[in-house]
Amino acid sequence: MKKIIAPLLLAVIALICFSFKKQPPAAKPNVIIIFMDDMGYGDLECYAGTPWHTPNINKLAAQGMRFTYFYVAQAVCSASRAALLTGCYSNRVGIHGALAPNSPIALDTSEQTIAEVLKQQGYYTGMVGKWHLGSKQPFLPLQQGFDEYLGLPYSNDMWPVHYDGVPYTDTSTIGRAKAKYPPLPLIEGNNPIKIIKTLDDQSTLTTTYTERACSFIKKNKQHPFFLYLAHSMVHVPIAVSGKYAGKSQDGLFGDMMMEVDWSVGQIMKTLDETGLSKNTLVIFTSDNGPWLSYGNHAGNTGGLREGKGTSFEGGIRVPCIMRWPGQIPAGTVCNKMAATIDLLPTIAHFCGAPLPRKKIDGVDIQTLLFNTPGANPRNELAVYYERNSLEAIRKGPWKLVLPHKGRTYKLNLPGYDGFPGAQPNIDIPEALYDMRRDPGETLDVKEQFPEMVAELKTLAGKYRQDLGDELTGQQGTGRRAPAKVE
Repeated sequence: MKKIIAPLLLAVIALICFSFKKQPPAAKPNVIIIFMDDMGYGDLECYAGTPWHTPNINKLAAQGMRFTYFYVAQAVCSASRAALLTGCYSNRVGIHGALAPNSPIALDTSEQTIAEVLKQQGYYTGMVGKWHLGSKQPFLPLQQGFDEYLGLPYSNDMWPVHYDGVPYTDTSTIGRAKAKYPPLPLIEGNNPIKIIKTLDDQSTLTTTYTERACSFIKKNKQHPFFLYLAHSMVHVPIAVSGKYAGKSQDGLFGDMMMEVDWSVGQIMKTLDETGLSKNTLVIFTSDNGPWLSYGNHAGNTGGLREGKGTSFEGGIRVPCIMRWPGQIPAGTVCNKMAATIDLLPTIAHFCGAPLPRKKIDGVDIQTLLFNTPGANPRNELAVYYERNSLEAIRKGPWKLVLPHKGRTYKLNLPGYDGFPGAQPNIDIPEALYDMRRDPGETLDVKEQFPEMVAELKTLAGKYRQDLGDELTGQQGTGRRAPAKVE
């Protein structure tokens, strides 16, 4: 009997291992990045079983790979976007925080974006949505490698409108800084075509972006393209069109999540209709975790600690799904570490494009996407915040949080219906966490593992030498200046 069972068992194992047969990739696959704003690790049904339903995103995960340890470079708007597009830690390219409409800096045009890298290979490049790397020429998307652009130049809350949607009139109030913001423009190419004045105007953004993205796909079906769809939602102020208002039975945030899911469904439907699904790599992820001080107008972290604007997992770990039929095995989960800075070198590899001339920090994660046994291209990550503060180091399963001042959402109740609660800065002490057993970062084990603390401090020294650290006064030899805006 044992002689019979053994060959049968081996046959079953072989069937499981080789049931997915990777097809030869197309010479020039299309690439779509869908980049959400402030969507938390726990906001998707396929990650945390949310009250609302996201069937289209569930389908994307079922047809591709879902990442469980996917990170942004910094948990804030502009810095995160600079890192995604350049494959660099954002402080390497001089970008930090969320650039205001009148910001004196922008992403320098000498930095090569994914769009510029792919244009060298004959790709047509388009961007739809939130830019936030410079709000004036020559620092808009058309000057950073994109052939066409429609969207907002910065965050949708950077407008002279109060939390309740009423325009500011009294510049002596607590919101006087926002009262001084210019009108919020919807830009096509380099020129404003509409002013976003009200929450009703905001409610049209998801549909407007989606329709333009689908049009871009249809228009470019005959040649390779790169599409960067950067939604303004789920960043506050949240707003939803009449298609989904009240549909989730879980408030405005649930309605909006359903509309975002509809948007993803429209993109997938368009790819199917144009016959491009099998030749298109689709990447869905977020710029950082949820802005928890907004309560029921914010998402959730799936139990991870803190949120947007922090170096804890709730701020920097985000959902990520990648689908490429025939290449990425369907229904798979990747439990290895990867980051947005890894997208540029990975996409460049697939598209046969050269890497940027200047140093980047991303690594090619193709082996993760193909489920290569033993693959682990990224084993460490430096977590910076503020202008240039090194706040944490991750290596393997270990994370060392370095002493710093950081935001917390734990001392005050969150706001409600669009109004924020307090999010003060506090002193964060040094702590070591084992991410395998404590993803919520609740148990400091530095006393048990002093050798790991020492190893991670040595690694921190390497990053400080290269990228600097304001807390230690080091400038860093590898940092590059941003552009100065006149």
